[in-house]
Amino acid sequence: MAAATLSAAMLPFPGIPYGPAPAWVFPAFELSSYAMLALCLAHAIRRGRIGSLSYIFGGLGFGLLLEYLEVRSHSYTYGHFGIMLGHAPFNIPLCIGCDWAVIMYVSRIFSDALRLPWQAAAALDTLLALNVDLSLDVVAYRLHMWHWNWPPQYNALTTQWFGIPYGNFVGWITVVFGYSFFSRWFERLIVRHDHTQHHRIAAWQFPLVAALSLIASQLVLTFNEVLLYPFVARHLSITSPRRFSLFAALLLITAVTGWARRPRPRRTIPSLATFAPVYFHLFFLMLFFAFGFYRESRWMTAVSCSNGALGILLHLLPFTKSSAKAREAIQGSSTEPASA
Repeated sequence: MAAATLSAAMLPFPGIPYGPAPAWVFPAFELSSYAMLALCLAHAIRRGRIGSLSYIFGGLGFGLLLEYLEVRSHSYTYGHFGIMLGHAPFNIPLCIGCDWAVIMYVSRIFSDALRLPWQAAAALDTLLALNVDLSLDVVAYRLHMWHWNWPPQYNALTTQWFGIPYGNFVGWITVVFGYSFFSRWFERLIVRHDHTQHHRIAAWQFPLVAALSLIASQLVLTFNEVLLYPFVARHLSITSPRRFSLFAALLLITAVTGWARRPRPRRTIPSLATFAPVYFHLFFLMLFFAFGFYRESRWMTAVSCSNGALGILLHLLPFTKSSAKAREAIQGSSTEPASA
């Protein structure tokens, strides 16, 4: 049955007037997640970089750990996907961990191609990942891919970001920025140090970087959620909406400042760095309209369309420019006279 309005007795969750998603939706999303992860792995293998593979598997492990901890804390529960890890009600879908890995990896290879300073690159990674999640979360929540456990006094569709807690986006910011930042930092400390000393880079250093980045990021996330965020909310009235706005502004300033300082020319942006996020945006925008969620709120529709369009434009514009420059370079080299 389509995700349409049903009688209250038939609804999966109170306060959400949408029935179960059609049978094809979950498998389509799940299979596409595995396909995206396979493309990322193939890209990393083709590059011949153990560091890229380590970054992907570190992101996969980090994503699964995060999801398990959030489910155990009763923040939300998952619908039933094909491959679930653990035991109900605390089981988690494997595909969600894959999506964490995919989003963090393609964001990184995108920012790497732009040759931003490493701190600015971590900020851009975070903004790109956040842009994807803003498109994804609103739709997936209404399709019951996962369910946020709002107390009865809250409206499940209009509270905070159209039913999604702002704390979720603050968590995305902390996780993606932390993993990207610490990965780049540990690479500079461990891998690049050896390279500058003319030592051979050992293969084990890259998994070590991924493991240290995961641990450091998780420690920061735990400290923030257990100690820092409650303290600033209680004593400074900096609640999750304000934290979200503040962090987003700081990330934007950091990324823009780094863009102004980047060296030129930039590298060619890998097609995967454009294809994966554009796919996520288009897939969930299609579901947004196909199942009538746009009827719920004009404001939500405007924001969802604007965010999706912005994400697609941000990924397509640099890619088309870098592709055009690459073609010009090839054509220019082909027209040069052969040397005697």
